[in-house]
Amino acid sequence: MKIEQVGVQLYTLREHLETPEDYQETLQKVAEIGYKSVQVAGPRPLSPSEIALLCEEKGLVINATHEDSKLIMENPAKVIENLDEFGCRYASYPWPGDLDFNSEAELFGLIEGLRRCGKSMTDAGKVLTYHNHDIELKNHFGRDPVLEVIYRETEAEELQAEIDTYWVHASDASPEAWCARLRGRLPLLHLKDYAVGQDGEPNFAEVGSGVLDFNAIIAVAEASGCQWFNVEQDTCPGDPFESIEKSFRYIYDNLVER
Repeated sequence: MKIEQVGVQLYTLREHLETPEDYQETLQKVAEIGYKSVQVAGPRPLSPSEIALLCEEKGLVINATHEDSKLIMENPAKVIENLDEFGCRYASYPWPGDLDFNSEAELFGLIEGLRRCGKSMTDAGKVLTYHNHDIELKNHFGRDPVLEVIYRETEAEELQAEIDTYWVHASDASPEAWCARLRGRLPLLHLKDYAVGQDGEPNFAEVGSGVLDFNAIIAVAEASGCQWFNVEQDTCPGDPFESIEKSFRYIYDNLVER
């Protein structure tokens, strides 16, 4: 993994993206930390083309986005338009909302929607990925976790993966095993560590501050063809800029090629 492949998922900084001025200041801080890339998510007080211009001014590549789940399902043409303006190929389906995975009709309705939208995006030279949480691994359809069903019932040309390391581990599964299982279908990876607090409760943690073996995870992800590695932290113990800098420093010092 090269440092140019490491980005930050802007959802981590969502409270600092509310206004155009916020957005500019946030991107400046991200660039000053040393990141070369971002994944767009969270508030968008600017148009995609305006965000793309700001990123270009700061020397930041937009490697992917999280688009609204409903927009992906109902208006893939708009998603494609957004990606064109952002200047990137990858969009992730971020969250299934209140979908009932115990309902065969709802699960396969989701899968059919992903197939349909993914096909439209592929035809336009774009790629749809699926961002998992723990619910897709804790819920089962028959004997298989829902995430397994989603990828089994779709083709690589329709849907690829954005594995989230924290949520896989939180479901008592192996991030390394899932990265290996999705060889050829894993362009994006979320780097998010898992720690346990003094109260025994799990916490989102800066990369290198928890229990995950990122050397092993990244090695397997690279072997599976991963192109972009995005730091994400759903909640931070204090200033999120301090958290993303801590993650960056660990990655730069311990995980990237020299």
